[in-house]
Amino acid sequence: MTKLVYYLLYAVSTLPFRVLYALSDMLMPLLYYIIRYRRGIVRRNLTSAFPEKSPKEIKRIEKKFYHWFCDYFLEAIKLLSISDEELNRRFHVKNPEVHEAWFLKGRNTAGFLGHYCNWEWLSRVGKDMNPERRVCLIYDPLHSKAIDYVFYKLRSDPPIGVPTPKKDILRQLVTWRREGRMSLSGYIADQAPKWENIHLWLPFLNHPETPVFTGAERISRKMNDVVYYVKMTRPRRGYYNMEYILLSDDPASLPEGELTRRFFKMLEASVCEAPEYYLWTHNRWKRTKAEFDRRFDIVNGKVVPKKNA
Repeated sequence: MTKLVYYLLYAVSTLPFRVLYALSDMLMPLLYYIIRYRRGIVRRNLTSAFPEKSPKEIKRIEKKFYHWFCDYFLEAIKLLSISDEELNRRFHVKNPEVHEAWFLKGRNTAGFLGHYCNWEWLSRVGKDMNPERRVCLIYDPLHSKAIDYVFYKLRSDPPIGVPTPKKDILRQLVTWRREGRMSLSGYIADQAPKWENIHLWLPFLNHPETPVFTGAERISRKMNDVVYYVKMTRPRRGYYNMEYILLSDDPASLPEGELTRRFFKMLEASVCEAPEYYLWTHNRWKRTKAEFDRRFDIVNGKVVPKKNA
């Protein structure tokens, strides 16, 4: 079953972009009007993030989001068969040289990114790097084995891009360090943490207390990586630009949480610039600080349930 799903989606990936976008145009009304996929969550997220916008503006962004969301899936599948020539034409990295400059100084780098624009295409940033380098593409395995296999394949970019489960990050980075192989680590750092992983609350998109992951920051501090914000834009359909913006070249010197704060501030600016390209289907603010304080304590840096909660 897993291989069957893969071969079917691979066949879809060989279609020209104009055909894929025609399919996307047909999928959008199905997903939005008939299936109504997570429309309640999307509307609630948009309304709370942009209270200054009228219902008409919110609905306009909402429809544009669903249209892009269909594009996102088919663009991601396209990575299974896209040629280097077409990828280079459609995906431009403004300043890939920043990593090599640090590698030559003996410093590894890290990129913090959000679920914004087509983050799957970022698995191909190694196209502009020395083939001796490595890109650690950190991911959380999906529940469906078939879909997980497909996304593992489309995220792989051998020999440079190596998909790595988040539980194996440190092991992979330490192995490369022992081998003398320089690397860039990519972290999708805006996911909503489970209760036991909440160690920091930040203002984000008009929500004064948003629970955030700090794992990317903690690993970057431990490895002494030079950290960049990965800014991605979509100038037109089927084309993406990307730029690395320095967050810190000395993360261990910053107060705890500061690196994560800088990342979310830059991500918020990106989202506000073109909100239709953010992943609004995620129930981002389902956990509140008030409920956390009622149910949990932090003891020696660990989140533990209160005895009488």
